[in-house]
Amino acid sequence: REIIASYEHKFAELELERERAIDRVESGDDIDPGIIKQVKVYIASKRKLSVGDKMAGRHGNKGVVARIVPEEDMPFLADGTPVEIVLNPLGVPSRMNVGQVLETHLGVAAKALGFKVATPVFDGIKEKQIREYLHEAKKKEGFSWVQETGKARLFDGRTGDPFDQEVVVGHIYMMKLGHLVADKIHARAVGPYSLVTQQPLGGKAQYGGQRFGEMEVWALEAYGAAYTLQELLTVKSDDVQGRTRIYESIVKGDNSLEAGTPESFNVLIKEMQSLGLDVKVGGQAPSSFLENVA
Repeated sequence: REIIASYEHKFAELELERERAIDRVESGDDIDPGIIKQVKVYIASKRKLSVGDKMAGRHGNKGVVARIVPEEDMPFLADGTPVEIVLNPLGVPSRMNVGQVLETHLGVAAKALGFKVATPVFDGIKEKQIREYLHEAKKKEGFSWVQETGKARLFDGRTGDPFDQEVVVGHIYMMKLGHLVADKIHARAVGPYSLVTQQPLGGKAQYGGQRFGEMEVWALEAYGAAYTLQELLTVKSDDVQGRTRIYESIVKGDNSLEAGTPESFNVLIKEMQSLGLDVKVGGQAPSSFLENVA
């Protein structure tokens, strides 16, 4: 009681500072033996959007925030209205989710004409009808920039110059997803390795390494970064002897890298042997092998 009394003024300050409400009260949950009562407190907090956060529209058009700029640097319409978000047009053709473009057109028409739209997925509003709505929207005050094509002339927020091509401008729903970069960011120096492959474990929870996949390998191959690639695929991954040697060379101050055989290659050999394929490393040189075959 004394402890509670000493902190009562703090509680009073917190109540003035933050709103709070009981969201749910549950009972009857299984709790560990020896625990009489368990209280879980969930704290809701506002998270500002930052570069790397994931967002999505209503058509599977997900993506991450690449850049956040001041409002005055955003592209703007002829009447000075800045756009709020810019989406990459490359996210439309190959994925063929044209719904997001139609939603943009219909959204601005509905905003101008003052009505709400509920359109079914496969039996939705027709393109002709959207064009008619856009034609009507152009007559409304503040929407003179609207065209039947759904495009508008935008101006560069930094220079004031118009862009070469007209741009699709409208209103859509964009939602912030629960994948926030601040929760995902992770780095590792030394940590746990898989017992089978001897490669670092994956994921932040396991204090794992960053996955260097096929496509990342292609990127380094395109740059011709052979030594970086060798390092990533051997001593920084599953070359067990190489890991020890590289540590010793760093301690001595050498700048040499002697890569060995990755453990994943041994795993592949063992797996092939388990299928009844007697695979062995080494043997005859290619020239003598070809002579024997002939």
